[in-house]
Amino acid sequence: MRPATAIPPELLTPTEMAQADRLAGAGPALMEAAGRAVALAILSRFRPARVLVLAGPGHNGGDGYVIARRLERAGWDVAVAALAPPRGDALVAAAAWRGPMRDFSVAEVRRAGLIVDAVFGAGLARPVVGLVAEVLAAARAPIIAVDIPSGVCGATGALRGFAAQAALTVTFFRRKPGHLLLPGRDLCGDLLLADIGLPAAVLDSIRPRAFANGPALWSLPRPDATTHKHSRGHVTVLSGAGMSGAALLAARAARRAGAGLVTLACADAASAASHRLAEPGALVLEVRGMGALLGQILADVRRAVVLLGPGLPPDATTRGALAALLGAGRRVVADAGALTACAGRPELLRGAAILTPHAGEFARGFGAPGEDRLTAVRAAAAQTGAVVLLKGSDSIIAAPDGRVAINHNAPPWLATGGTGDVLAGLAAALLAQGLPAYEAACAAAWLQGEAARRIGPGLLAEDLPMALPQAFVAAGGAPEA
Repeated sequence: MRPATAIPPELLTPTEMAQADRLAGAGPALMEAAGRAVALAILSRFRPARVLVLAGPGHNGGDGYVIARRLERAGWDVAVAALAPPRGDALVAAAAWRGPMRDFSVAEVRRAGLIVDAVFGAGLARPVVGLVAEVLAAARAPIIAVDIPSGVCGATGALRGFAAQAALTVTFFRRKPGHLLLPGRDLCGDLLLADIGLPAAVLDSIRPRAFANGPALWSLPRPDATTHKHSRGHVTVLSGAGMSGAALLAARAARRAGAGLVTLACADAASAASHRLAEPGALVLEVRGMGALLGQILADVRRAVVLLGPGLPPDATTRGALAALLGAGRRVVADAGALTACAGRPELLRGAAILTPHAGEFARGFGAPGEDRLTAVRAAAAQTGAVVLLKGSDSIIAAPDGRVAINHNAPPWLATGGTGDVLAGLAAALLAQGLPAYEAACAAAWLQGEAARRIGPGLLAEDLPMALPQAFVAAGGAPEA
């Protein structure tokens, strides 16, 4: 059960949110509730100031008229600047406003001490240009955005023309993908989700397929008194001679994440020797030649999960290793060299359990994702039958069945070499312990973000495995009993 105070993980596209409104019989009462929620947020966070509400003609503008009325009742100096005459339910809210009206202009915005952006909502279908862009760009005071900053696409987080930086964004019922995907996430400023009385039962009809990643989506493996190392799964990490440190990082993360056994498989003596010294708790399998090495791996059915890619060259040998492992039914986490080896030929990845590309690897394998990255990653997952984890500060994890999660807890200091290897090792370890591929990828992304947050600036990839136990505890589990 999710705690009552937890933010619900479901994310609704603008179309799905409109459906929720229809199912709940949305009207002036819900508009009143939305405006009240924003007004209360302003009253609790800002000192009284000269407020200018920028109101569009639709539902967002209607919320704006309610906000203006409630702030004026609280004794604030409030005026409304209407972009166009209100329509629909907004007519009711506008008729209840008896305060001053101002020009929708740069001059009026510059006189304001606080600005409410109630121009356009998350379902904006056209770019913000011309007068609206000029007025928003002229703002010098803090902006409070209603639902989402005007100009941000609620479905993708992409810019539609221009969007101004908000200090606070107040949205309703459920967040939208655009609140968590960049650049929309940053433009929202602080994000507040308000309950306006929409019943959660409408989700039964909508059946959301997008979620904010977090422990509500998955449960970590919990060892008990009967657990032994073989029951906790065996992860094999293939190591390349050129960048053997990448495999070492992945193996260390896999061990910290609870894999019962981790093997570093090497086709050269130098890598094997360095691994024995650097990672004494891991097994080291040394067999000369990739073909012979794969033969040894495939001869042991307990080596069910194989991580292929960190430090490996993107060549025909790596491509052949992938084909052999998939052909033998091994559960493969493909990263780095394994992904680049299949550039332009995504069909070669079909049958893998988890793919962990960064933006460049994704573009080489599946084409540039464009603005709608959720759709692009979903398509890649459907094409390959694998869970695809597109890495970034707003990582997207998609399952072949259409489920998608957005991971938004990754701090910027994760942007350093080797952290992708750690993430791949984490995912492999969770997969080996019995988590389904989608849950394993989601949990790995969240755990790495939490570990990085605890380490703070100055993080090195080598630091992450040591911080994983605390991250497991924060997620409600632990890698050790």
